[in-house]
Amino acid sequence: MNTTRSYHDYGTPAERWERAQKHFGRKNYADAARVLSTLVEEVPEQSGPRLLLARAYYHSAQLGRAEAQCRLLVERDPVEQYARLLLGRTLERQGRHEEARPHLRLAAAMAGDFED
Repeated sequence: MNTTRSYHDYGTPAERWERAQKHFGRKNYADAARVLSTLVEEVPEQSGPRLLLARAYYHSAQLGRAEAQCRLLVERDPVEQYARLLLGRTLERQGRHEEARPHLRLAAAMAGDFED
């Protein structure tokens, strides 16, 4: 059994959550994602870390991973507006505009942004 822990895995879940938020705030998205990926494995039911992980993946151009996290969030909570918006934007960045459109429209409607 390998008991070696990296910097990204070190500390309590609360300490790692704080570290991930600091990385994200400094726009160090790849390190934020490294910290969050193990945290999400430990607390898969919590949406906050998973949503921040999806955002970190998006901003570090790991679009397939961002999409997977967003889809999981939307599957669990179809009215999670930000996850739906991020899913739409992620699909757009991948050139999948038709797939993105319904997610973006639904996110806009949930935010109270209705088209005239």
